[in-house]
Amino acid sequence: MRSEEAVKLGEVAEALLLDAALESIPYGFCVWSPQFRLVMWNKHYRDFYGFSEDAIHRGMTLEDIIHLSARLGNHPGLSPEIFYENYTSELLANRGGERHKSQEVLLGGRVVETAHVYSPQLGWVVTHEDITEEIARSESQQKRKLELERQNIRLDAAVNNISIGLCMMDARGRLVICNEPYARIYNLPISLLRPGTQLEDILGHLFDMGMSASGTRAEYIAWRREIISRREYGKNVHDLNGRTILMQHHPMKDGGWVSTHEDITEQRQAEARIQHLARHDALTDLPNRIEFLEQMARTEAGLERGEMAAVLYIDLDHFKAVNDTLGHAVGDEVIKQAAVRLWGTTRETDLLARLGGDEFALLLRPVEGVDAAARVADRIVKAMRAPMNIGGQQIEIGASVGIAVGPGDGATTDQLVKNADLALYKAKSEGRSTYHFFETGMDAELQQRRSIEAGLRLAMQREELRLMFQPLLGLAEGRITCVEALLRWDHDERTVSPAEFIPVAEETGLIVPIGEWVLHEACRAAAAWPEEVRVAVNLSPVQFRHKDLVGQVRSALAATGLAPTRLELEITESLLLTDSESTIAALHALRAMGVRISMDDFGTGYSSLSYLRSFPFDKIKIDRTFMRDLTTRGDSQAIIRAVIGLAQALGMATTAEGVETEEQLAMVRDHGVSEVQGFLFSPPLKPRALANLLNSGRMRGQARKKAS
Repeated sequence: MRSEEAVKLGEVAEALLLDAALESIPYGFCVWSPQFRLVMWNKHYRDFYGFSEDAIHRGMTLEDIIHLSARLGNHPGLSPEIFYENYTSELLANRGGERHKSQEVLLGGRVVETAHVYSPQLGWVVTHEDITEEIARSESQQKRKLELERQNIRLDAAVNNISIGLCMMDARGRLVICNEPYARIYNLPISLLRPGTQLEDILGHLFDMGMSASGTRAEYIAWRREIISRREYGKNVHDLNGRTILMQHHPMKDGGWVSTHEDITEQRQAEARIQHLARHDALTDLPNRIEFLEQMARTEAGLERGEMAAVLYIDLDHFKAVNDTLGHAVGDEVIKQAAVRLWGTTRETDLLARLGGDEFALLLRPVEGVDAAARVADRIVKAMRAPMNIGGQQIEIGASVGIAVGPGDGATTDQLVKNADLALYKAKSEGRSTYHFFETGMDAELQQRRSIEAGLRLAMQREELRLMFQPLLGLAEGRITCVEALLRWDHDERTVSPAEFIPVAEETGLIVPIGEWVLHEACRAAAAWPEEVRVAVNLSPVQFRHKDLVGQVRSALAATGLAPTRLELEITESLLLTDSESTIAALHALRAMGVRISMDDFGTGYSSLSYLRSFPFDKIKIDRTFMRDLTTRGDSQAIIRAVIGLAQALGMATTAEGVETEEQLAMVRDHGVSEVQGFLFSPPLKPRALANLLNSGRMRGQARKKAS
């Protein structure tokens, strides 16, 4: 008995030890017999599936266990039958002794990993391990890995698709990463793009390939080391094989740095072009007013030291007439050709600029003296006097030049420029195509001119303009055949001379409305005279630029009822300088109306005989300057005799102006002149006095007596 008890006690002990061992296992454990009956299990197994202690027992079938587990909510989504079929197939398929793993989903979404191995003595030994948290950690790690991969892809795309070069270095100056634009900008070989490449190796290669920066190679590398060591932002522009690169250095917290590299060649070129356009004239590419004045300002220091510099203001003569009659395209070509000619008169140290319109300026620096400035001005006048051939047309313009020489005429930019401009006005008032130096008192003249201009703008409104009339005596008729209308201006309690205000009116364009007023007033007055008396009205070349001059004449005749044959329009040779088709067309249109056309002041100016061929004038008026010397100079007599003979041959009448003595009258009458005009016969008269003269029989008798 004792031995049997001992055996039983030993079996009990073994069972207790086995139970203790099963319970100590940190995972679920069970054994299924070859007939799929439960042989043993531990508490962890029951806990995993939610089995109570008395719910399962030894010998229970696998099918019953699965149905029980399904009722407790395990294996969601699968029926107990399908799960049982799948599980048994899996166990039967693994009877070779290998360890096989699978996963099960339990209540609450917990995941259990089962591993079973087959033992012929026991059956299937199965372990159950809760891997829910492990899967969660794994999924989190996988997500993190995927997110990092996506970030790396985005970073790579961003780094390599930005237009500027990017380079990252570590704290020891070794390459960490760079993008494709960086490699492309510097045309770096692959060997210098590997991580770990030293910055100095890259910089050394760039200098070997032709990079130039502020300073030498050693100085540039030392500068890069310095800003790296100081942990400061750095910026540098350097050139590499004709390209301009902007490098910016940005330090990082870990001691490394990021540098950006941008090819700014085209940007710099565009900036340079914009800067050039801002300071140069678009038509001629000469410096403009801004550039000229800045360059002028830089000469002031030299002027203070007594060094000489000259400013020449240049204005093209008759340019407005060309622009108005031939169009802006031709005007632009005139400006460009003028710029070339002017540039040809300068030295390398001089500065030629276009100030605007037809105005140019020339800064002579240095200049030896006033004679040197005069020689340059003379070259300019001669260069601009030659005709220009534009589009098959010959155009004559010329140039007027005003000169101010510093420091005598001014030690500041403003003063020199102002005085050169004053001198230019003087040159233009003296007949153009000449030059003039600044003189003291010119400022007062300019103020006077401006006062005249301001007064003229209000003259008609204030009724300050009036007409005087000077008769012309017809020698063959023995009577007054024509009366010239002369404009007068009463302003500020004085009568302003036409020589003072007519040039201003022409320059400002005011001559157009004033001339229209004169036409109407002269025709209105002549309508009350005897029918055999004509009225002569002077026309300015500026009036011909007005597109409706013919219409203005027609309107004046219609408004006053004056016959066109009684109107005589006087023009000067300057009108025909440009030989404009529109001018000739206007003259023919006036002539077709019946209006007579007379050339005034013949013998002065250019006096080209070609003008007499360009239009069949009715009359030539011989300038009064020849009358003064008629009795003392043989050449004056020869000129008058030639002009009268030429006019007679061409079928034109002649008028001698400025006849003041009986001797002068006798000489021009002997030469065959048609009419005389001057103080010998009558001074300019007011309208009422003229009317009395024309209607008095006494005057007719005196006229016949003088004519004979």
